[in-house]
Amino acid sequence: MAAQLLHERRGRVLLLTISQPALRNALHPSLYPEAAQHFRDAAKDESLGAIVLCGDGAHFCGGGDLRRLQQQRTQAEAGQLQILDALHDWVEAMRACPVPVIAAVEGAAAGGGFSVALGCDLIVAAEDARFVMSYVRIGLSPDGGGSDALARALPPQAALELLLDGDVATAQRLHALGLVNRIAPPGQAVATALAWAERLAAGPRAAQQRIKQLVHAARGRGHRAQLDAERDAFVASLYGPEAGEGIAAFLDKRKPTYHAP
Repeated sequence: MAAQLLHERRGRVLLLTISQPALRNALHPSLYPEAAQHFRDAAKDESLGAIVLCGDGAHFCGGGDLRRLQQQRTQAEAGQLQILDALHDWVEAMRACPVPVIAAVEGAAAGGGFSVALGCDLIVAAEDARFVMSYVRIGLSPDGGGSDALARALPPQAALELLLDGDVATAQRLHALGLVNRIAPPGQAVATALAWAERLAAGPRAAQQRIKQLVHAARGRGHRAQLDAERDAFVASLYGPEAGEGIAAFLDKRKPTYHAP
């Protein structure tokens, strides 16, 4: 059976679970359009404030199914191009989603699973989580935006080490590199991510969306263009209702309320 994407709403937080535990939650092409649609729907749902993406059971995601890839080699290249376009639509939908997206990583995040985790805005990893860009071990180059995410976040030497070696990186190593935000006790990554998501979901959604847009677009812009983008986002925020509530709450020495209970 192909992987499923389970979904559960918890207040203003959406929990998405990649589910195929018998195969370490291996990715399957049937999953990609559904996953992308969840993030597109989230963009339209004003009652949603954050998303947590995790794996079912002991692992986050073991990457692609090598048996499927072996079979794909007997078929036309055009089919695999379409599959990768669908995967990349999912990754792009996570980036475009206006709310924070947190990966909660237990166990292994390998190959495409590592790439998908990097496609999230934030990563919470269990102390014993293991990350590996395993593509090179089987003669492949990355997909799912893995090379882009690493090249944006790290010096070339560090990115190339992870990609060329194909060796296992610990949660502690990636935390030191700035790729993992928070480390949780074993078995507590999802709970830790959900608690963080609940706090973020209580925040100003429109301001958070502008912050995501500014950060993700910054590396593709020149300095002046980024300053102009910051100017426009700041003015749009200042004259919006969230800043009205946030400033008033600060001056009144109370906690701001951005969403109706």
